[in-house]
Amino acid sequence: MSEGIFIRLLGEVSAEFRRQGAEEPIDLGPARQRTALSILAVVAPRPVPMDRLVAGVWGENAPRNAEQSVYTYVAGLRRAFEPGRGRREPSRVLAGTPAGYVLQVEPVQVDALLFAEWVEEARRVQRAGDDPQAVRRLDEALTLWRGTALSGLSGPFAEAERDRLEQLRLAALELRAESLLRLGRHRDIVEELGDLTRRNPLRERARELLMTALFRSGNPAEALKVYEEGRVLLAEELGLSPGEGLRRCYEMVLRADAAPAPSAPAPQETPHQLPRPLAEFVGRSGEAGWLTERLAPRDETSPSPLVIITGPPGVGKSALAAHVAHLAKDHFPDGQLFVNCRGATPELPALTPLDVLGRFLRALGMPPSAVPADLDEAAAAWRSRLHDRRVLVLLDDAADLSQIRPLLSASLGNTLLVTSRETMSWGEDAVQLELARMSQAESATVLANLAGASRIAADAGETARLVRLCDGLPLALRIAGARLAGRPDWSVSALAARLSDERTRLHELAAGDLAVRSSLAGSHTALERGSRPVDRLAARMLALLGLLHVPEMTAEVAGALAGIEPGQAESALERLVDAHLLDRAGPGRYQLHDLVRLFAGGLRPDDSRGALIRALSYYAASTRLASHVSDPHRTQLAAPVDALPHEINTAEEARAWLREEEAVLTAAAMQALNSPDDTIARLGVNLTFGLLWRQELAYRMAEMKELNTLALRVSERLGDAAGALIAHGHIANALRMTGNTDEAVAHLRSELELARRLGDAFAQMRALGNLANTFNSGERYEEALPWAERQLALARNIGASVGVRFAGLMMGHSHLGAERPEQAREALCEALANAEEAGDSSYEGQIRLALGEAHLGLEDPEQALPHLLRGLELISANGHRIGKVRCLIGLSRAYRMLKDPDRALVYVDEAVAGGGGLGHARWERRLREERAAVDAARGVTQAGPCP
Repeated sequence: MSEGIFIRLLGEVSAEFRRQGAEEPIDLGPARQRTALSILAVVAPRPVPMDRLVAGVWGENAPRNAEQSVYTYVAGLRRAFEPGRGRREPSRVLAGTPAGYVLQVEPVQVDALLFAEWVEEARRVQRAGDDPQAVRRLDEALTLWRGTALSGLSGPFAEAERDRLEQLRLAALELRAESLLRLGRHRDIVEELGDLTRRNPLRERARELLMTALFRSGNPAEALKVYEEGRVLLAEELGLSPGEGLRRCYEMVLRADAAPAPSAPAPQETPHQLPRPLAEFVGRSGEAGWLTERLAPRDETSPSPLVIITGPPGVGKSALAAHVAHLAKDHFPDGQLFVNCRGATPELPALTPLDVLGRFLRALGMPPSAVPADLDEAAAAWRSRLHDRRVLVLLDDAADLSQIRPLLSASLGNTLLVTSRETMSWGEDAVQLELARMSQAESATVLANLAGASRIAADAGETARLVRLCDGLPLALRIAGARLAGRPDWSVSALAARLSDERTRLHELAAGDLAVRSSLAGSHTALERGSRPVDRLAARMLALLGLLHVPEMTAEVAGALAGIEPGQAESALERLVDAHLLDRAGPGRYQLHDLVRLFAGGLRPDDSRGALIRALSYYAASTRLASHVSDPHRTQLAAPVDALPHEINTAEEARAWLREEEAVLTAAAMQALNSPDDTIARLGVNLTFGLLWRQELAYRMAEMKELNTLALRVSERLGDAAGALIAHGHIANALRMTGNTDEAVAHLRSELELARRLGDAFAQMRALGNLANTFNSGERYEEALPWAERQLALARNIGASVGVRFAGLMMGHSHLGAERPEQAREALCEALANAEEAGDSSYEGQIRLALGEAHLGLEDPEQALPHLLRGLELISANGHRIGKVRCLIGLSRAYRMLKDPDRALVYVDEAVAGGGGLGHARWERRLREERAAVDAARGVTQAGPCP
């Protein structure tokens, strides 16, 4: 990264060196060069491909020399940022990578990124209730603005980005006003909000905040005038009525204006509003004990002021809360209050904080006519009513912290017990329990209580399966138990079989007014109705995630699905995590539980085809890039895809990414290959071909065969002979590696015939080499040799260096297998020189392994050792499982021949540990033979089979 550089986009685009407290301006050149810098800066330090730079600068009217112009701009920026850099010295600031150009600065070095980061930080502290800190951070963020963003620049990117940044600035101003209103500084912001509304007359949130500030400043008539102006503008300009927030604010002002003067306080009552607990509450003993101790401490100290139970829909939050509230109610002699906040009730709007306070104040004896219409006044009355009292308040299904915040100021001795699908953060006075899914034993007990213990115990295996299909959710388990109770003729296995069909599982999990789908729909609807853009984006994201049938996902693929930047996607994913609709599967990784995945799959968002194509294109492009970067010498048979891939710069990063994403990529390819949509199916073929080298190194032969069999079917359906040719070769490779030589040869002959028909000499050369490899693997060495010789001749003829060294390797294997080690050594030495000259470490490792084996065949273990050790180093680095086992067996043989069986034991033991479960009969047999030989050399007698 390049320290000391600061880039400004929030105004005229500029940059400066910051050194020892001084600022030195940087000449960024002409407008289009500054536009190119801006495109790079807003995503720094992520790569930007050439086509995105061209589109951002010129749009659809790019000149023919646009790419050359971009090269010129990049060179100009490099000179500006690194005036002392040598011509051949790589740039540390603006690097070129396979994925595009990367501006190597941190987000804190770009004012627009720093602004977004500070605004998000302000949101977080505001959600945590720290409004003074939120205001301070927003004030700092807003000082970064020096005028109109990207001032003086034109073009598609500049126009779109300017608008995006302006919307972010307006949102920050509104966020600041919200905190100032909560701090009682309404008079301070009337003028500022008035100016904001005049400049943005169609922005409803600003108008709503202005109305609130005017009303609290004692000017309700002016507040109503602001509403009427907005209503007329919305109708005339957009043909719309005011939104819910603006209407609610209008009604608040009207109610307050018409409300009579408050009467004298009435005597306080002792309410007992707790809902009835479940007759047979099952499990959760640890959680119930922990919560009860917070509500009614055994040491007689004050209870926790705020106790929150969060968790996914249907996990049993309400039942647990009612259970512990009844256990602790005797410690609250002044009453127990209850309200369903309707935070996730699809058919009904959530209660407002004023609604909740009004209900509670009336329950505590305040006459309805005396209940304040102003939120602050109602909160003050609430504090007065609870002063010197001990009341337990159960707030079920709270939408979020803002819904209950006015109630949090009650005096010590009172407790708010809150259930919510949202994760909440609130200072030191709060304790929070995240309720997990039920254990196997608890789940079985729920079923037994409803359907009968003997029935559930009769088949433990099917009961475990039913629990798994219910995802451990108490709601789903109660429904399943109720269905069994209502159908005495059904066995547990019969219901489990009905739930096994993913297409109808949510339909089956319904009984009476209980339904898993409705419970999940409540959370989704709450997000759709949310006042914040991130809520609505999260609702859309959940529907999009249901399109992709993969075990895990990242912000990058989520961004591809939604057509947005990964940072925005991550915000939506984290919002879903907070709503307990998504789980974290690891750093930067997310997963849907089965029932949520099925619900999401039924949402059917707009542009579902386009979203799926974008996600699969991201996977295909990233897989091809990773495969290439991990070993640039291997031929990439997957066609390039027009999509921004994951950023990968080194072979280690590429291998790590492929390891981590392999299961996801396999699932995505399987989904795409089974699609009737031609475009999607082609992407499945592309992704399958991109996985070849990873699957071969990791010995994923079952997956290779299955995916490529589907790829062959798709290619034949689409009339794609080139795709069919590649698929035949990959199927043959899987068959070869699992010992099915004749089947593999049949596919390779089809590959060779298609290559000839297409006139593709390189494909013919590969097919010849694959035939030699297959016959060698099948220990048919004399049949392999002619194919290797034919490959060598054709490779030399077409100038394919990779084919020359592979043919040499195959000839070496053939001679070795036919017990001609000297001829093998000669062929392999020539191949090794070729591999070293090309810098092909993968083939060098394999050739050195074979050379070591040739020297062992020549009874020369001392010459074999350096080749085997170097081969082991290279092959291990490339992650080639079978190659590593072969090297270890060779080293064990060498040390046996050198009369050092103890050293041999070390290598053969490592081979045994790494070679388990390969499914490769030949090398598993050789592994057993070598272990027996080592034991014999050490004088260890192996036990025979039991009689």
